[in-house]
Parts: sequence; structure tokens; C-alpha cells
Amino acid sequence: MGDMANSSIEFHPKPQQQREAPHAGGFGCTLSELRALMELRGAEALQKIQEAYGDVSGLCKRLKTSPTEGLADNTNDLEKRRQIYGQNFIPPKQPKTFLQLVWEALQDVTLIILEVAAIVSLGLSFYAPPGEESEACGNVSGGAEDEGEAEAGWIEGAAILLSVICVVLVTAFNDWSKEKQFRGLQSRIEQEQKFTVIRNGQLLQVPVAALVVGDIAQVKYGDLLPADGVLIQGNDLKIDESSLTGESDHVRKSADKDPMLLSGTHVMEGSGRMVVTAVGVNSQTGIIFTLLGAGGEEEEKKDKKGKQQDGAMDSSQTRAKKQDGAVAMEMQPLKSAEGGEMEEREKKKANVPKKEKSVLQGKLTKLAVQIGKAGLVMSAITVIILVLYFVIETFVVDGRVWLAECTPVYVQYFVKFFIIGVTVLVVAVPEGLPLAVTISLAYSVKKMMKDNNLVRHLDACETMGNATAICSDKTGTLTTNRMTVVQSYLGDTHYKEIPAPSALTPKILDLLVHAISINSAYTTKILPPEKEGALPRQVGNKTECALLGFVLDLKRDFQPVREQIPEDKLYKVYTFNSVRKSMSTVIRMPDGGFRLFSKGASEILLKKCTNILNSNGELRGFRPRDRDDMVKKIIEPMACDGLRTICIAYRDFSSSQEPDWDNENEVVGDLTCIAVVGIEDPVRPEVPEAIRKCQRAGITVRMVTGDNINTARAIAAKCGIIQPGEDFLCLEGKEFNRRIRNEKGEIEQERLDKVWPKLRVLARSSPTDKHTLVKGIIDSTTGEQRQVVAVTGDGTNDGPALKKADVGFAMGIAGTDVAKEASDIILTDDNFTSIVKAVMWGRNVYDSISKFLQFQLTVNVVAVIVAFTGACITQDSPLKAVQMLWVNLIMDTFASLALATEPPTESLLLRKPYGRDKPLISRTMMKNILGHAVYQLTIIFTLLFVGELLFDIDSGRNAPLHSPPSEHYTIIFNTFVMMQLFNEINARKIHGERNVFDGIFSNPIFCTIVLGTFGIQIVIVQFGGKPFSCSPLSTEQWLWCLFVGVGELVWGQVIATIPTSQLKCLKEAGHGPGKDEMTDEELAEGEEEIDHAERELRRGQILWFRGLNRIQTQVCWGGKKS
Repeated sequence: MGDMANSSIEFHPKPQQQREAPHAGGFGCTLSELRALMELRGAEALQKIQEAYGDVSGLCKRLKTSPTEGLADNTNDLEKRRQIYGQNFIPPKQPKTFLQLVWEALQDVTLIILEVAAIVSLGLSFYAPPGEESEACGNVSGGAEDEGEAEAGWIEGAAILLSVICVVLVTAFNDWSKEKQFRGLQSRIEQEQKFTVIRNGQLLQVPVAALVVGDIAQVKYGDLLPADGVLIQGNDLKIDESSLTGESDHVRKSADKDPMLLSGTHVMEGSGRMVVTAVGVNSQTGIIFTLLGAGGEEEEKKDKKGKQQDGAMDSSQTRAKKQDGAVAMEMQPLKSAEGGEMEEREKKKANVPKKEKSVLQGKLTKLAVQIGKAGLVMSAITVIILVLYFVIETFVVDGRVWLAECTPVYVQYFVKFFIIGVTVLVVAVPEGLPLAVTISLAYSVKKMMKDNNLVRHLDACETMGNATAICSDKTGTLTTNRMTVVQSYLGDTHYKEIPAPSALTPKILDLLVHAISINSAYTTKILPPEKEGALPRQVGNKTECALLGFVLDLKRDFQPVREQIPEDKLYKVYTFNSVRKSMSTVIRMPDGGFRLFSKGASEILLKKCTNILNSNGELRGFRPRDRDDMVKKIIEPMACDGLRTICIAYRDFSSSQEPDWDNENEVVGDLTCIAVVGIEDPVRPEVPEAIRKCQRAGITVRMVTGDNINTARAIAAKCGIIQPGEDFLCLEGKEFNRRIRNEKGEIEQERLDKVWPKLRVLARSSPTDKHTLVKGIIDSTTGEQRQVVAVTGDGTNDGPALKKADVGFAMGIAGTDVAKEASDIILTDDNFTSIVKAVMWGRNVYDSISKFLQFQLTVNVVAVIVAFTGACITQDSPLKAVQMLWVNLIMDTFASLALATEPPTESLLLRKPYGRDKPLISRTMMKNILGHAVYQLTIIFTLLFVGELLFDIDSGRNAPLHSPPSEHYTIIFNTFVMMQLFNEINARKIHGERNVFDGIFSNPIFCTIVLGTFGIQIVIVQFGGKPFSCSPLSTEQWLWCLFVGVGELVWGQVIATIPTSQLKCLKEAGHGPGKDEMTDEELAEGEEEIDHAERELRRGQILWFRGLNRIQTQVCWGGKKS
């Protein structure tokens, strides 16, 4: 590790003491000793522990902690440990400063072009040609100017520069607030992660950052380890260390073979207790981060210190370690939100390709490229026409000669033409789009928090609006996850409710109590209720809680049994996993023999039973025929009531016949059945309604569960997933696999396509089945549209399916860390109704973007045509550069805020999902865009060519260079803005609704922005003067402008009357990337597609890309971080 051995020095107040005092702060181990220990693995590590400390309890003694009682919960002690051994926290990378963001915003090509043009224009405006010859240069000043006007030539250049600064500040501010939101989200996710430790003999949940060296932590199935430690006692513990080593095989851990547990690794099976030996920057993950430069500046200082202190250590080892670290990081792009450690890794890897680009981004990128090309062509033509016209008129028609002293004047003309061209381009490119997307997503994410959706990847929220299928877990999502035993089969009797203890033979009762109390995780308990009258609290595994509750209902207690046989006296534990579907525990009997208790899914465990207890508690044979009988008479009726059946059994081994404990099939066989219990997990009361909403919204809900098929079917019917009389399939995992695999056992997509459309319930499914189903539905090309699939999951085994799904939902309460890490959205209340809320928000994002597009494109079409034709006919754009910038940037930015923050309504759930290939701009929207454009163009051209007659004012056409602003052109500008303002109200509806004011007051942001824009417009027109090329208007002129603006609303009604179906000629635009046009690789990463687009456009095509790139990186980067 070389210079890294002291990385923590930067973080602690008294570094020197650490080196000198043989044992810092009175503890028996120094920081560097512990770090060196954690470097070792397997046998080496064991040997080292034995040499240095004797055994693990020796290590605990040195760390002043007790393996059973844990640390005394005293603040001074904990603080001291933090000072000496560091905190469990990795300092995050510095966020970008506001100035850096400003600099990034300035990199925009369009803005750079404008800046250059403005500076040239500024420079030239200060040059006045010598008086006498000015006549020779053609009608430059046209005599209209007096001295004051000539002075004002610099204003236009300055105004353009000013507006550019405004744009840059707005963009930078948006980026900055976005980054801040992400940090907030991040810290919220970090605070939510708790870990179980023992302090003062009590089990406590502490935030991960509060863990200290010497803590005794309980590790269990599904945990993401938050710190390094040494195992004290473990049951069948298997760890996935791929995030550190890249090895995908699970590693078996045990106190006597390989006790080293490392932070950032996942517990895949089993449980145990460990003593924490390294936290934060000193843990294995922390060391890798420091190598990757998470604490960049610390690293340099450390290098210097490290060299002085650890000169002896071999630096090649450091180098090798660095490479290993980097390789390990690349092999496993971990998407983690949990555990402070993981985030930093994300930030380092902001360049690792993320999930395929979201549907919306794909469509937007394509649309942007199309619009950008059109804008570029238009602006180029505008410039060429202007230049040719001027050259021909001046030098050919008027027959003038190019005089040297006139050059600056001509250049000034050319610069003016160039600025007009750039303005056309600026208006053509909808740079408000990326902003609208960002605002809309960020706003939704913030609001979704209130609806119990913690969004970890921004784009998940719009993808959810397109979802066509939801594959949901049963337990905990559709049901309450509060399980109770309601029926049982004990001693040959089927009890429909809890039997009276007196009705049972003492021997059966005793065996049952022992089998349940001992053969369950000791961390699972039932605690007294917190409030009077509430239900007792269930802690730990819910199925085990149900069984423990059954013991309490039989008026017995599990605690004394556990105290008599504490956890470390258990001889062998086979913990529950998704393959065995059972759990077994072996204890040593007083006579030297062994007794094995087993519990598990009844159909699996009954196959292993050869005896059963009769009503007197004596054994009688249990043959396959008896088993079939029992399945028919007991288990199926229970399952049809929606109960989950669990079999409880035991087996005795005499002291002479000790079996080979590793041969599990041998050990867990030949059992004696004690009881079969039916556990009810009631359906959440709000679920049937939520599922009805989903079905009405065109989303198919499928249930994927590990339960048996009868239970699953009963629950599915209660939820409304299956309705009587419908044509649907309910399959078990085995049958499902048989149907989708060919003779060689390979999965065939066309076989899958025959199954999934009708499949509603998949029971007894393994994690791979879930993944297969999700992948099959996503890859399927049958049906009129591609499917977008959401998946819910809570267990470690759901990870692959959650990752594969378009949107993965993890359960916030019941979910394991592994599931949360693979997910896109965390349901903080584990409730299915929150998924419906997510669908609503997702659709709302999609609609907001479409609303904005409809508004934006109308502005663009009109402005480009006006600038283009105006320039060609009158040699001057009716809308000046600064006015265009105001319209474009302010209207864009504000309008994106106004339209992107519309709150969702229930009516969003009444339409079918859009799916992957639906175009962004529907026919209706196209009709609205073109319809409004026609109205606006008619008005503006009328004003342009006959406006001076209508209003009886001087014509503003053919004005010489630097002439004062005319009322004529001010009226055109003002009318244009008024029409946009009222069209913004029209844009609130995109499905051709009549009432555009519907719910307008529920969006205060919208109202504020419309009124605010109106206010600023008054100021600009009345007082804007030369910089905005405006001259003040009279009240009557204002009223006319307003009148024309209100005409937009009336015209909107006219357009709504034209049925879209008649307009076959309208093309839809903004389709998703077609299946043929794009290869998967191209889709794999948004950046590439953008580069590809930029190559096509070669130069200047522009703003847009930067904007999109920016949002792309933010979204990716946000995805990475969260």
C-alpha cells in the first residue's frame, strides 16, 4: 500500500501521536496495524490474527469491545475512536463552482459567434469615415442621422453582449441549482441507510456514517457491507466480492477459514456478526477511492508525507495495487446509491456508459438535429442573399467603385448582415428544450419525493410515463407484509383458527415451540407495540415473525428457549436462500446426539418427510400417497384461501451416526413433519384500486412470486390482476421454462412471445425466471408497439431483473441494499399505489415537454420565416438581433419553466401509454403549430408591408444604418411578443382540448411568468430605446397589439374545430430512433449519438447540442451519482 498506509492522517487532529505512542489512545491496535491486517485474505489473515491477537476475541479485547455486548454506547468513547481510526465517511469531491459553470456555458458555439460579431460591430461603430468622402460610400447614413445618432452606433453591439451575459448566467444558475438538488438527494439517500450494530447488548439501527472501529455489527442476507471487519460468528455466510475483485463467484466466509469481510461487498446468503476494523478512507473501498483521487488534494499531501514516513515500503506494490483497484472498478460499474462509499465511485466513473439512453432523449436528439440543420441552411441563405443584394445594388446598379477609405463602412454592413444571419440561427435552434427537459425532470423528482418515490436516475421518471407493463412482486408490494398464521394442521387435525394450547399434546406443543424459536434468525423478534392499542411490532423476516406470533398465540414464549440455547451454541445453520426455499438449524442434544429443525415451503419440505406426528405426538409413516392426500385436503384448500403454507419438521441423529454436515441433501432428508401452517399476508386495501387505475391507463400488471400457484392465483384475483372470464395464463416457474426453451434448453424469443402476452401470474419463480421474463418482454417485437417494462423487487435475488428493466422499483422499507442499488426509483413506503403516482408524474413530464415543444416550435417557425423573408425583401430583419434574443432566450427559458411545472392530473391516467416509437410531435400538435404559425405570419406580414398605412406612422422599411428605432418596427415586435404570450396559454393543452384555462390557477409559476413577461415587455417597449430598437407606443397602439394577441386564443378554438383525422397530409415528427436506422451500439450511449450528429452538421450546429450535451451529461452524471 506504500504511501497510502497513512491516508487517514489528513483527517485526524493528532497525527504525530499515532506514530509515536505504541498504542494510540489506549487501544491495543494502531490504525496502520489494522490496515495491514485487512490487506490479507483467507489463511494468511487467520495466521496473522492468531500470531498477533490469539484469536478474534483477542482482537476485540484490544479494541476494547465485547463480542456479545458490543461497545458501551458512550459518546466520548465513540468520539475518541473516530479521532483515532477515522469516520465512516468518504469526503465527497468538490462540486463545480458557479464560475466554472459560467465558463462551461460560455463554451456554446452560437454564443461565441454572437460575441465575436458583437465585438466586431462594436469596434467598427467607433470608426467614422472622413466626412467629405462619406457621400462616395453610398447612402450609408442617408442624412437622417444627427451627431447623437452616430454616437449610438455602439449600442447594438453592447446590447448583444449584454444579452449573451444574461443567457450565460441563467444557464449557469440552472446547472448550479440542479447540482445542488442532486447533492441534497444524495445526502438524503445516504442518511436513509442504516446498519444494525450491538451496543450495550442491545440491537440498534445506526446510520452507516456513525459506525466506528470496534463496533459489533450484525450482517445478514442482502446487506451491503458499510465497513471492513472480521467475522466473529457466521451461519452459512456467502459474500459477493465482485465489486472489489471482479470475481463473480460467491465467497464462503467462516470464522475458522476466511473471516475477512470487506466494505462494498454484498451478503448473498446467511448471517453473522463481525467486529468493525476499518472505516471510511481506511476501508478497502476507501483506499481504492483515494487511489482514484476521491480526495484529490489530500492525495498530493499524502504522497509527500507518505514518502517521508514509509520510504521503506515498496512502491511497486503501490503501483500494482493502484492498477488492481482501477481494474476492479472498471470490471464492475456499480450503480450504488446506498453507502457513502459507493457514490464516490460513481462520480469517478461518470464516463462509464449508463443504461441505454432514455426514450425521450433519443427522440429529442433526433428532432434537434433536424431542426438545427434547417436553421443552419436558412441562416446561410439569409446572409448570402443580403450580401449579394447589397453588392449588386451598390457596385452594379449604382456603379460605385470600392474605395479604400470606405472599407470599414462596407465591413459594417457585412457585419450587420452576418448578425442578422446568426440571429436567424439562434431563433431556429430551440435551446430552451434541454432546459425544459431539465426543469421538468428536476421539478418532478422533487415533487415525487412527496409521493414516496425517491428517484435515483432522473430519466427513470419520464420512462415510467411510457410503461406498458409492470412486473410486481407479491409479498410486501401488493400485500401488507404483516404476516399472521391463521390456519394450521397439527396432530392429524386441521384447525381453521388458532387452536387452544390445551387441545394439543404437550410433546407436539413443545417440539413446535422449539422448532420455531430456534430455527429462525435470532434477529427476528416480536416487540411490544409502541403505542397503546397498536399491533405488536414485527422486526426482521416477516414469515418468521408470523411463526413467532403463532408461538405467542399458543400462550408460550420464544425468548426463554433462545436464552437457553444462544446463537453461538447452534451447531450448524443452513440459512434460507432462493434455491433451497427452506432453512434448517442443528443443535446438540444433552445426550450427545443432534437434532435438526427445518422449515420451508410445504410442497418442497413434505417431499423430504418420511414420518408425521399423530394426535398423541407419536411417529407414524408418511408415504407419497399420504402426501398427495395431504396436498389435496390440507394444502390446496389453504392455498386457495390465499394462504402461504409452511411445513415445520425435525429429525434426530444419535451421537454415533454423525452425518457429513456439508452434504446438505443427505442431512435435510428423512424428516418428521410436526405441523403445516397457513400464513396469511393480507392484500393492501388500496391495491385493487391502484391496479384498476393501471389497467385503465393501458398498463398490464403481472405478478411474479416465489409462492405456490394457488396462493398466487388467489391473491391475484383479490387484487384484480386476473378477472373471471378473462383469457389469461397462470404458470409455475417449471412450466414457464418448459414452454420457452427448445430441446437444447435454450430460450427462444418466439416461444416467449407466445407466452408473455397472456401471462398474468408466474408462481414458484426463481430470480432467473423473473429476469428472463422481463428481458423477453423488453426484447419482444410482436404487437403494435415495443413494451416498456417496470419491475418491483425487494430481495437480493431481484437485482438482475431490476437492472434489466426499463425502470426498477426497489422497496425502501423491506428492500435489501442490493435491490436498492440495482433500482432506479425507491418506493419509500413500499406501496404499489406509489407506482401509479410515478406513472402519473412520468406521463406529466412527457406532456410538459410536448407542450413546450408545441409552443417553442411555433415561435421558431414564425421568427425564422419573418427574419428570412423580411431580410430578403427589405434588406433588414423586422425583428432586430437583441429583440430576437429577448424573444428567444427569455421566452424560451421562462416558458420552459412555466410549461414544465404544470402539476399532473388524474386525467393523465385515462389514456394509453405512448410506448417506445410514438413520435414526440403528434398530428394534433403539428396542426396546432402550423395553424398558429399561419395566423402569426399573416398578422406580421400585414403589419410589415401595410402597417404604416393602418397606423398612420412613418414606414420603418429600408432604414439606413444606425437610424433611430421606428414606431412601425416596434409595433411588429410588440405584436409578435403578445401573440407568443397568448399562445403560451394555448400550449397548455396538447390533445386538442377546448378549455385551455382548465386548472391554470393550480400552477402559480405559470401565472407569475406570463404576467412577469408581460410586465418586462412593457418596460422594454416604453423605455428600451436604442438598445432594444424600440420607440415608445401610444395607448391605442398598445391596445391594438393586445387585441391581436388575444386573437390567438380565438384562433386556437378555430384550429381545435378542424378534425385532425382529415389532415392526412400532416407528418408527425420526432420519432424515436427507428429500429433499422440505429445499431444497438449507437443507442448504448447518448454522447456518441450526439457526436454522430455533430459530425453530420460539421460546423456551428450548435447551441442546441451543447445544451443537449449538457443535459445529457447532467442526466447521466445525475444517474451515476444517485
